Amino acid sequence: MRIGAVVGAMLAFLVAGMASEPARAAPALVIDAETGLVLYAEDIDRRWHPASLTKLMTAYLAFEAMRDGKLSMEDKLVVSETAHAQPPSKIGAPIGTEMSMPTALRALIIKSANDVAVMFAEKIAGSVAAFADKMNATAKRLGMTRTRFVNPHGLPDARQISTARDMAILGRTLLKEFPEYAYLYSERSFRIGSAYMRSHNALLRVYDGADGMKTGFICDSGFNVVASATRGERQLIAVVMGSYNSRSRTERAKALLDHGFAVYDWKKMFAPRLEHYGYGSGLDAPAPKLRPLVCGNRAVALRKRKERRERTAVATID
Repeated sequence: MRIGAVVGAMLAFLVAGMASEPARAAPALVIDAETGLVLYAEDIDRRWHPASLTKLMTAYLAFEAMRDGKLSMEDKLVVSETAHAQPPSKIGAPIGTEMSMPTALRALIIKSANDVAVMFAEKIAGSVAAFADKMNATAKRLGMTRTRFVNPHGLPDARQISTARDMAILGRTLLKEFPEYAYLYSERSFRIGSAYMRSHNALLRVYDGADGMKTGFICDSGFNVVASATRGERQLIAVVMGSYNSRSRTERAKALLDHGFAVYDWKKMFAPRLEHYGYGSGLDAPAPKLRPLVCGNRAVALRKRKERRERTAVATID
C-alpha cells in the first residue's frame, strides 16, 4: 500500500513534469546552480557559436585578476586603437579615454560592449591573442572540453565555438567562485556619462526571480542566453542557443526555468549532475550557420538603425 502510494506520487510528478516540458528546439539546458543537477537537456554538446556569451569568460578572467591582486576596482582601462575599432555593441569612447573599473565591468556585462571586452583583454594579457590563450587555458581547467576562444567578445569567427554544457559550467562557476559580483548580472541598466545603457536580458524585466546572466547574438549563432533565476533558496541556470529572435529566446528560457522549478523535487531523486551527464551523438558536426534564418532584410535594417543610434550616443566617460 505504501509502495503503491509512493509510485503513484512519482507518476503524478512525472506527468506534471512532462506537461511542463519545454517545446523542443536548438540546444537547451537547465541545471540547479548549487549541485549541477540536470533538470532538462537537449543537444547540450552540439557545437555552437557563443556570440557574446563569450564575455562571461572575459568577466571571469577579470574577476580572477582582481582576486589575485593583479587588478583592482581603482584601476583604469584605456581605449586603444584596437578597442576603438570594434563594431557595436560598444561604448564608442574616443581613443585614449580612461574608464573606471566599475564602469568597465557594467559596460562589459550589461551593455555587452565589444570595445570594453578588448580593453579588458589588453589590460589583463597585453593583447587579444594572449588573452585568448588565457581564456582557453581557463576553459580547459574548468572542464569546458568543447570550447575554443579566439577573441574576448564573441564577434564572428568560425573558430570560436562552445556548447550549452560548457556555457552552463562557466555560468555556474562564476556564481560559485565570485558571488560578490553577481549583482552585475542582475542590473537592468546603468548610466555612463549622459548615456543610458539598458541590459539586453529581457528576462530581468519579465520573469519572476530572474537575476542574471548574459545574452549573445551574431547572425550565425542566432539569439543565445545564459540565464539564472532564484525562487526561495533554489537557483537555476538555463542555457538557450539558436533562437531566431530575442522574443523567442526569452520565451524559451522562461519555459526552461519554469520546467526546472516544476520538476526539481522529483528529479533530484534520480537525475544526474552535469559532470556525469552522458555525451550525445553528432559531436563532430560543425557549428550551424543561422544567418539566412535570423538575419533577413528587415532584421538587418532594424539592427543598422540601432547601431547608428549607438554611434551617436557617445558620451563623457567617468
